Amino acid sequence: MLITLCYLYLWARWGHGPAALVRTTVQQLRASRCSFTFCRATAQPRGARVCLSRGGRVFCVGESQSIDDLNKWALFLVSPFILEAEHIAFVTESIWVQGDTLQRPSSSSETIVKWSDCCLPLACRPGDPYQLIARASVDDFSKLGVAFLEDRLQVANGLIPQKIVSVHLHDSALKELKDQASDTPAQLLEPQPEPSVEGKPELEAMEHVGREDHQVLGSAPTPGQGGAPGGEPAGESDRGVGSVEHCHLHLSSCHECLELENSTIESVKFASAEDIPDLPYDYSSGLEGIAHDLCPKREQRRVNLTGKAPNILLYVGSDSQDALDRLQQVQSALADCVDTNCYTLYHLPLESALRDPWPDNCLLVVIATRESIPEDLSRRFMAYLSQGGKVLGLSSPFTLAGFQVTRKAALQDTVQSLVFCKADWSQVRLSVLSSGCVYEGGPGEPLSLGKLQGHLDNKDEDRLIVQVPFGTRGGEAVLCQVHLELPPSSPVVQTQEDFNLLKSSNFRRYEVLKEILTTLGLSCDAKHVPALTPLYLLSAAEEIRDPLMQWLGKHVDAEGVIKSSKLSLKFVSSYTSEIEVTPSAIPVVTDIETFSSENFNFEIYQQNLQTKKLGKVILFAEVTTTTMSLLDGLMFEMPQEMGLIAIAVHQTQGKGRGRNAWLSPVGCALSTLLVSIPLRSQLGQRIPFVQHLMSLAVVEAVRSIPGYQDINLRVKWPNDIYYSDLMKLGGVLVNSTLMGETFHILIGCGFNVTNSNPTICINDLITEYNKQHGAELKPLRADYLIARSVTVLEKLIDTFQDEGPNGVLPLYYKYWLHSAQQVRLGSAEGPKVWIVGLDDSGFLLVHQENGEVVTVHPDGNSFDMLGNLIIPKQP
Repeated sequence: MLITLCYLYLWARWGHGPAALVRTTVQQLRASRCSFTFCRATAQPRGARVCLSRGGRVFCVGESQSIDDLNKWALFLVSPFILEAEHIAFVTESIWVQGDTLQRPSSSSETIVKWSDCCLPLACRPGDPYQLIARASVDDFSKLGVAFLEDRLQVANGLIPQKIVSVHLHDSALKELKDQASDTPAQLLEPQPEPSVEGKPELEAMEHVGREDHQVLGSAPTPGQGGAPGGEPAGESDRGVGSVEHCHLHLSSCHECLELENSTIESVKFASAEDIPDLPYDYSSGLEGIAHDLCPKREQRRVNLTGKAPNILLYVGSDSQDALDRLQQVQSALADCVDTNCYTLYHLPLESALRDPWPDNCLLVVIATRESIPEDLSRRFMAYLSQGGKVLGLSSPFTLAGFQVTRKAALQDTVQSLVFCKADWSQVRLSVLSSGCVYEGGPGEPLSLGKLQGHLDNKDEDRLIVQVPFGTRGGEAVLCQVHLELPPSSPVVQTQEDFNLLKSSNFRRYEVLKEILTTLGLSCDAKHVPALTPLYLLSAAEEIRDPLMQWLGKHVDAEGVIKSSKLSLKFVSSYTSEIEVTPSAIPVVTDIETFSSENFNFEIYQQNLQTKKLGKVILFAEVTTTTMSLLDGLMFEMPQEMGLIAIAVHQTQGKGRGRNAWLSPVGCALSTLLVSIPLRSQLGQRIPFVQHLMSLAVVEAVRSIPGYQDINLRVKWPNDIYYSDLMKLGGVLVNSTLMGETFHILIGCGFNVTNSNPTICINDLITEYNKQHGAELKPLRADYLIARSVTVLEKLIDTFQDEGPNGVLPLYYKYWLHSAQQVRLGSAEGPKVWIVGLDDSGFLLVHQENGEVVTVHPDGNSFDMLGNLIIPKQP
């Protein structure tokens, strides 16, 4: 109970100050798998016991913290990797501070402790806070902790430590480190940083440069740049660190402490942080750590060849509201191009840009202000370029010698056709929003241009994008006078026609932006595939919950598993991290009390599902491979009245027709619905109509909402959902199996609801409609629209079964794209035909020039909207 008094006794016994107390505590208790935390007193972990307090910071001991998955961490690969028995693994959380908020170490330079001198980094996760996993000996870990308590710990690059917490690395995490490390032999590297504009930085043990896949914190700040925290303490993070088990704290091996505890008065229950006195520090008893003069080259998952911190700084000029809006726009555009787990985007205010040592701590500066650049700041940007820096100018007056920015009022905020030349000399043509300025020859010696160039497709071929190498150290700038940072929905875009042009080129806008960022040294590779998550078994109606569980009890094996040819579903009452989730073996959690999701509101789904059968039993996953495979083992067994549906937030292997893949990021409504259709029924004799009914159901689900009837959502034969006749935003995939007298049909459906990029989504159409008509329609949710779509589908199926095709075709023709459309068959030189409609089986009827009406089957053909062709599907 009186554990704090024990530690005070230890300090009195050894008399060497907090260093010895911390070291002894760690040595005594580390075998018990508890966790040691150094943090601000206000950020003390719940339930932890404070052992030492100094200057508003505490050292405390609490429940074990663990890391079992390094999937979201960028690894510093060191070979051979061994976490020896005497080593401690720990996480350091830091924040990046600029300007006046950057405090200096309070102690003299002789007592500064560099983080990298006391440990070996294993992995990092950029963000706020910036997290680092490292290993250290007990002595070095204690030294780091005491330095933190004494406000003498220096990390690097303006990173200010907020918390140090020891963690237990599970075997799976250690295996991942070993596997990654075994791929590339470790090498020794002598860091040789170039001098910066601010002066030559110190050599830093964490600085390293490699040939590929590198991301590191980079060079150390000059003396006086790092040290004390300069802001609010970081809250307890849940990013990769979780509570595993409670460990009772007791110095069972210290008889003197037990005697001391037993002799204390019983009225003292515990000692709070306020009760613990600050202890004097004995500098002569400091722990001697091992400083590393050489650092192994560490290869990682991301590209950073400079050895600098993975920071992208965004300069937008003054602090006006217009500038802050522009900052948000630039951040959003860049975050869609680069992995924010790899790079960190920071605002660079004017004062910080003029004063702080940012040139040593960033990979790229983005200048995105329409305001004139102060002369002293312009000189600083030029000095940064001369030292090998990279600059991206977005609709900014910033330019280099040999160029000048010339205004052309006729071009301002207009949509223009741009021809962009990539690094491989290939060209991209797209519609862009012009800033109203162009680049022309100017005073000064002309600079040689790089390969990236962009000019308008007009008589003057006005130059809007230039790549300019600068200096002898690899400096480079790409300057743009097109609004690559603005989405088509920007208020600057005034007309529907301009919106359509820009949305049609939105994918190519990102292609150009990624080409520029890649040329400037950033990685725009695909982001990490998210880890698979367990399924949750939910029931939208209380009356089917008990029958459902009874059915499961009869059909699972002794281990609670239902197997199919594609995967195994293991039904469990609750999920823990020890249960593995793989593409072929997925746990299904049956306790709905534990279910919660930021992206799927079950109550909204329940309220808007108005069906008799369909969609009543839900298999929900945050992340899965494809919803089409989740129902494989249940579709032939589960009673029809239970209405099974699989819903996911994110698919990693979404499927389309044939060999097509369906990209399915967050914001897309993803589901696979099980429908049973009697063979001897109206729809059973016309199964191709199922895909048409599902596409129609999605469109009707939106356009039947009061006020939303004019949202220009359409169906395209045979299985697509379109915005007008311009862009696809959804599709349907149907797999049917006939068993006996019943078709068992899986209807896979995915459509974009909130994910604007890189193409278009339903909420984009709503936003544009509001802008054009002065309306205030609210954005829609994926869970809401899935429920409405299933409800509409059931009504359409019932109507079809009662009345046949004529019962649904009038509504289908109301929303489809092809009435009286003239197309060619096979190729641009193929026979000309006119689309008539659908035949009795759901196939496309076309009228040939010779007067003959023929049928085109969806299984063998695809409709090319851009070329107005009906073409054979590729095998």
